[in-house]
Formats: sequence, C-alpha cells, structure tokens
Amino acid sequence: MTKECPPWLDATVFSYISERTAAPDQILLDLVAETAALGPRSTMQISTVQGPLMQMLVKLCNARNVVEVGTFTGYSALCIARALPHDGHLLCCDVSESWTAIAQRAWQRADVAHKIELRIAPAIDTLKSLPLDAPIDMAFIDADKSSYAAYYEELLLRLRPNGLILIDNTLWSGKVTSEPADDDGDTKALRALNNFIAADGRVDSFIVPIGDGLTLVRKI
Repeated sequence: MTKECPPWLDATVFSYISERTAAPDQILLDLVAETAALGPRSTMQISTVQGPLMQMLVKLCNARNVVEVGTFTGYSALCIARALPHDGHLLCCDVSESWTAIAQRAWQRADVAHKIELRIAPAIDTLKSLPLDAPIDMAFIDADKSSYAAYYEELLLRLRPNGLILIDNTLWSGKVTSEPADDDGDTKALRALNNFIAADGRVDSFIVPIGDGLTLVRKI
C-alpha cells in the first residue's frame, strides 16, 4: 500500500476497514510494486482502499463517459475502467509518457485498455477542447494542486446534472487546517478550493476522510 493510515484516523480502525474492503488483485498489487520502485514519487498513487470506493461510485451514477485528470501509473484509471460497461469510455489526461507507459501495461494486462483513451498534453488544454454537448458522467482530479480550480470549472461546465467530480488530496495530510502563515502554495490552493466548493450553489459536496481526503461533488 502506497499510503498508510491517514493521520486523522486511528490505525486500528483503518486496519479494520482495510480488512473488510475488497482487496486488490495481483494486477493491482504488481502495479503498486512497480510504482513503489519510482521512490518518493510513488506516494502520488491513490490508496488501495480508495479504489473500491471509486468503483462503487462509477456504478452508482451509471457512468459511461469519465474523465481523469492526472493518471500517473494508472491505478485509479484501472479501477475506474473495470467499473465501466464494456462500451464505456475513460479519457486520461497526463503529461508523462514514462509514468503512463507503466499504466498502459497494466491496462493491457487487465483487459481494459479498449475503454481508455490517453492524451499526453497539458490537462487544461485537453479539457478546454472537449465539446460542451457530450456530457461527462464522472470525473476524477488528481494532478497539480495549483490548477485544481481551473480543472474543476472546465469539468463542471461539461458534467451532466447528478454527475460526480471526485477530487483527491483535499485534506492534504491535515495541512488544510493549519494556520495560513505556515502554508505553501499547494496548501493554499487546496484550502481555497475546499472553501469555494463548500459555497458553490451549483453543487452538493462532501469531503470523505479516505486516503488523503477525497471530495465528492454532485452537480445539481
């Protein structure tokens, strides 16, 4: 597991939850191991307990058209693609050919590559190029924190009513609750986004304390 118990959750409770959550199969475990070999960068991979929740959300909203901003080595994309119907479509936005090469091998192995379209380009450019008349059912944002607000706006424009946006790292190891004087740029950006979404009359939202914080946003 790339991310252990978050600081706000009792370790015993975390273990209890983990033991009662669908365990990753060998393909996912191998992807975790290959990602771990990247060193400190491996912490960008989502928690293994987060994958089953994301799959459930894909199914609950009957998603067929999904966009992911920030794919890294493909763990979250693999989980999403597995939950999509056979003719579902997942657009993955990333800028790294080397990291997504790891992802593509895992997708092929899991037989979900036919559901996934990968675009290597700045995500904001990819999002702005998407048509406004082809509604997105669900989106996942897990990329550079300073651009989260821009990604959110572009996705919300294209999201269907009752569609979902999932936003990762919104608790940021608890740093979003710290004093502003101690903030770095990413913490400031995440705090500002959290406050903005909480007051955004276009959506309902809730921050789930899983992984590093996962915000669920439903378009009204």
